[in-house]
Amino acid sequence: MRIGLAGVGRIGAFHARTLLGLDFVDELVITDADPAAAERVAGELGVRRVPSVEDLLALPVDALVIASATPSHADLLRQGIAAGVPTFCEKPVAGTLEETLELARLEAASDVPVHIGFQRRFDTGYRRIRDAIAAGDLGFVHTIRANTHDQTPPHASYIPTSGGIFRDCNVHDFDAIRFVTGREVTTAYAVGSNKGEPFFSEAGDVDSGAALLTLDDGTSCLVSSTRYNGSGHDVRMEAMGSAATLTAGLDDSLAMRSAEEGVAFPPGPARATFMDRFQPAYVAELTAFAGVARGDQPSPCTVRDALQAFRAAEACDRSRREGRMVALSEVADL
Repeated sequence: MRIGLAGVGRIGAFHARTLLGLDFVDELVITDADPAAAERVAGELGVRRVPSVEDLLALPVDALVIASATPSHADLLRQGIAAGVPTFCEKPVAGTLEETLELARLEAASDVPVHIGFQRRFDTGYRRIRDAIAAGDLGFVHTIRANTHDQTPPHASYIPTSGGIFRDCNVHDFDAIRFVTGREVTTAYAVGSNKGEPFFSEAGDVDSGAALLTLDDGTSCLVSSTRYNGSGHDVRMEAMGSAATLTAGLDDSLAMRSAEEGVAFPPGPARATFMDRFQPAYVAELTAFAGVARGDQPSPCTVRDALQAFRAAEACDRSRREGRMVALSEVADL
């Protein structure tokens, strides 16, 4: 397959290297809004580059991977659908709820497959939790705990266009909660604070957040996020049931230490970034996209799925700003 890749920043360059290692990729062609960045990555990886996404689509390509800056996702996704090219798009599909709704409607009216990049759906731990819940191994699930804790904050220039901590970080948790439980969020109450760099509050954002979600079967979900987890990158989910509790992300790299005497677990080392934490999941995700592009399987994460996670993030952001519980029925849906 000839794959077109739009965007070769941090995640884009990571995807480029991943794609080059996959058997189904015969040729990788890249482009970036920054020609110098595209030229540098093309030289490092020995791949072809073209000036624009229009040039990518005109080659043509068998599939398009969008890993560009967030503000460009919606337009590039429209271009991929208009060209009839199976498209993979990193989250979020758009920066606003209104535009996400528009793209979900566009997807529904089209037969072009679209796969949104929520890689936790391909992580072994999260998939085992999903299977255990579906099989009834946990009994009835009463509580979910989920967290996304970054070791260090991103550059200050990223925050104003990130959408805020709930849309940028916890949207992965919101999607994963839907994925493992098969349930929908009904209410959200969220808070946040700033104790680190001032550029978060200057952008109207927070550097740490927490939310309490209720699912449509009464399950309580406790969700947290921070840009300052000095012990390492920490992404986990705990599913607690009447019969058992199962945890994803509980291994030797866990970014915490016990305060109990004589406890050596976890031995470390901790992971530093999400790319370290989810490298196998990214490979599985892009491999699955190849199947979607070939027509072998339906999309495992549609724009509509991304919309539901975005709605939960929107509810949390409203709750934090307005100091009240927000029902998901208050947030526009299809």
